[in-house]
Amino acid sequence: MKCKATAVAAALVAAWSLSGCYESSGVTIAKQGEYKGKQDPLMAEQASARAETLKKRFELVQVDR
Repeated sequence: MKCKATAVAAALVAAWSLSGCYESSGVTIAKQGEYKGKQDPLMAEQASARAETLKKRFELVQVDR
């Protein structure tokens, strides 16, 4: 009886240990030239307002260069 309980406990520990190794495959297959990401909210703005916002965005990123 003690041997059976030990074997069950060992099997549970092994199963629990291996569960951390599982990796779900979140691969998305897309056709070339087809964007599947979120839309940029700037695309709803007019070109002049969008240009100013993009310039500010660029300056935030490129400050150290």
